[in-house]
Amino acid sequence: MLPKLANYGSDVLAVVLILCVLLVLLSFVIPVFPVRLLLDLIALFAGAFTIYFFRDPDRKAQMSGDEFVISPADGKVIYVGEVEESEFLKSRAKMVSIFMSLTDVHVNRIPINGTVRFLKYIKGEYLVAFEEKASDRNERMLIGIENKGQRVLFKQIAGFIARRIVCELSEGQSVTAGDRFGMIKFGSRVDVFLPLNCSIKVAKNDRTRGGSTVLGVLQNE
Repeated sequence: MLPKLANYGSDVLAVVLILCVLLVLLSFVIPVFPVRLLLDLIALFAGAFTIYFFRDPDRKAQMSGDEFVISPADGKVIYVGEVEESEFLKSRAKMVSIFMSLTDVHVNRIPINGTVRFLKYIKGEYLVAFEEKASDRNERMLIGIENKGQRVLFKQIAGFIARRIVCELSEGQSVTAGDRFGMIKFGSRVDVFLPLNCSIKVAKNDRTRGGSTVLGVLQNE
């Protein structure tokens, strides 16, 4: 049974599957068995990996409510600490960085209930996503959400292999924690910036599940 697939990957899926069919058809006209087998294996691997990469499982948040910040991505926590955030929070903030490997689910989800107040796309480099400087130098999409005076910013950051960021949000849009909104295609990272009074619930090297894992709990100001 095929897994549920992300709509964001339909274009890539169509191209890859067409190429896989062409490889299989080509293998029928090649008399050399090892070459035929190699073409069939390449087609099988490419098709299976692409379907696996664009899987989009349903998720349920561990906890729900305006105070909970839910992980926007599957992956491994590679940094938890304080930084200066000058784009949306415009203050010192707590940052949680999540690295998504090629084997992780890459569909991104909204981390908190609220309204989209800030969107900014920045062209950049394609450094390896787990490098610290990738947050400020790589191609990235910045998204700021506000709810009852609380603000959270998160970045979709392209990595060394990732070459396309998908973000289907608009300013003024009302959003709900856990909702799908986009993805980063083929290896990437997401940074989440939280107010200093937010109680962080994850630590470095923890694994997160997008739309499920609680990253932090916002405190009433």
